[in-house]
Amino acid sequence: MQGESPKPASTPRGAVFLSYASQDAEAAERIATALRAAGVEVWFDKSELRGGDAWDQSIRKQIRTCALFLPVISKHTHERAEGYFRLEWKLAVDRSHLIMANKAFLVPVVIDETGDDDENVPERFREVQWTRLPDGATPIAFVERVSRLLSTEPAHAPAAVTSSAIAASHTAAARREATTPSAAASRRSKLVPLLIAAVALMAVGYFALDKFVLSKRSVDSLPVESAPSAIPEKSIAVLPFVDMSEKHDQEYFSDGLSEELIDLLTKVPELRVPARTSSFFFRGKSEDIAAIAQQLHVTHVLEGSVRKAANTIRVTAQLIRADNGYHLWSETYDRDLKDIFKVQDEIAGAVVAALKVRLLPRQSAGESQLGTANIEAYDQYLQGRQSFNRGDAEGYQRAVTAFTAATTLDPHYAAAYAALALAQWWHADAIYSDAAGSEAANNSALAAAEKAVALDPGLSAGYSARGFIRAIYRFDFAGGKADLDKAIALSPHDADVLHRSAVVLAINGNLPAAIAREKEAFERDPLAAEIAMRLGFFYAANQQLPQARLLYEKALAIAPNSIRALNNLGNLELFENRPEQALAVFRQSGSEGFKLAGQAKAEYSLGHVEAAQGLLKQVIAGNDPYQTAQVYAWRGENDHALDWAERAYVERDPGLTWIEIDPFFRSLHDDARYKALLRKMSLPE
Repeated sequence: MQGESPKPASTPRGAVFLSYASQDAEAAERIATALRAAGVEVWFDKSELRGGDAWDQSIRKQIRTCALFLPVISKHTHERAEGYFRLEWKLAVDRSHLIMANKAFLVPVVIDETGDDDENVPERFREVQWTRLPDGATPIAFVERVSRLLSTEPAHAPAAVTSSAIAASHTAAARREATTPSAAASRRSKLVPLLIAAVALMAVGYFALDKFVLSKRSVDSLPVESAPSAIPEKSIAVLPFVDMSEKHDQEYFSDGLSEELIDLLTKVPELRVPARTSSFFFRGKSEDIAAIAQQLHVTHVLEGSVRKAANTIRVTAQLIRADNGYHLWSETYDRDLKDIFKVQDEIAGAVVAALKVRLLPRQSAGESQLGTANIEAYDQYLQGRQSFNRGDAEGYQRAVTAFTAATTLDPHYAAAYAALALAQWWHADAIYSDAAGSEAANNSALAAAEKAVALDPGLSAGYSARGFIRAIYRFDFAGGKADLDKAIALSPHDADVLHRSAVVLAINGNLPAAIAREKEAFERDPLAAEIAMRLGFFYAANQQLPQARLLYEKALAIAPNSIRALNNLGNLELFENRPEQALAVFRQSGSEGFKLAGQAKAEYSLGHVEAAQGLLKQVIAGNDPYQTAQVYAWRGENDHALDWAERAYVERDPGLTWIEIDPFFRSLHDDARYKALLRKMSLPE
């Protein structure tokens, strides 16, 4: 029932093994035909005579070497106590136990009304999502899904781990990714082909191969241990609403509506809602609803459009069940602009009613929900959020201007103050390379966060912003943790809050708790490159290098120009004693600081002393004390490393916040000067 003829030993991997009961041959053949039409190799035995040693060995070999195993489930497989398909199922289940849990192998399909709790199928089948193909009718979405799974190359794994550490270096230019959405999202479709072309020309074979493989991978097909195994029924992704205004100049408003709906639905305890970064990842892409839902691990999708003209709006929304495309609910709202808050509540209410979940009790829409009743202030707030999400210096500057305007129009707008605090901090980080230049802006940012907390003690965004700034700028790690703990209590499902909390936990040296918290954030925002990268860094710092590599690759598949994911991957090569590969990685960095420091370390490992010394001089000239400290630590010059670490403390270099878990400094843990620095920073020794 799989392979029309025995496959020779040279058969390429990548085939699909289709297993079925004989009564389901017609349906199985429809599936095979659809897959083959897309160029997928299907092992599909249509012979009536089965059995014998040769046949048995052929089947065992095919199951042992296929890329995907597709069991066809039906009332016939339920009713038949015996059958060759049951042997095939057993062999596939046995092999699945040898495959890492996050790699796709079993892809059950059901061709009738058989329930996914059928006790007559192996328990291993019930642990993964089933696809329903009535009578074997195979839509293009399923064919595309199989093709994506087959296109996934095995992740590169180190042959031997020669060190228990990985370094993480942090320049001011690259650190700005730490808690903000990346500007790469709007440019990915253009950057990916450029990246592939550039990689093809690279001289270093390993790096070229690694990057080329990454560029071909579907984001959802990369194995990540933290990915959940079953799609919850009560789950929904809110896609960015489309701007249908006459001039198409209201995208900030339609995006804002989508984000507010995400925020509202995230507060429903029973409901899984992917965060903004993941939902907005698909803007401008050709993915269909089923594929999007699969990648976001949701059962339902909410999409819609906004038409805004003068003081009137038309909002259209529809709730779709992704696996069958059925519209559960749709509505069009023609309202005055001042009623936008009520529209948001009505849409959220309709969604939770359709999904049979319950909103948390809270006051109705308007000022109590969004923090302002001033439409102009709200409009400025939405413009600020759109600019902030660009993730670059100009975007931060525009965000500061817009959020300031919002707080001027409504001095009691707590959410705008919280957003202003982060925009000011990131803008200062982007444009100032010295402590003196950023001090005034950072003080202003902290004041805005304090204002947000004072105005609305029940707003998690205020505590989240204040906790982050207190930890990163003031080195007030205990205060930062207290604020983030409060933010978590108020918004336990907010991916940004979870992420910032994980960062502060790691800074305080609690890696197990940081990993657990970041995994929660990643589950809520599975296509956030920053969260994937940071979780990988935590794993690396915790000496879990294979897991770190998978997550760095995931981050680079999502955002190929992620500066710190690339830098961390280079460090991973360096600490696994592959300095040539590390050098190739560092040379591709978009950060001059990372590029110079990384090359300085790699050249030193290669024994190129003169080149390493020249690069170190450039790192020093770049006025980045923490990077300089790391290079000296890598060279084993501990006194110089601590001299520069102490200078980083004086200059409030945010990179120094990682010193407690930075593997570069592991060899200094018993040094009295190192311990004194930790005490000065109020970090645990």
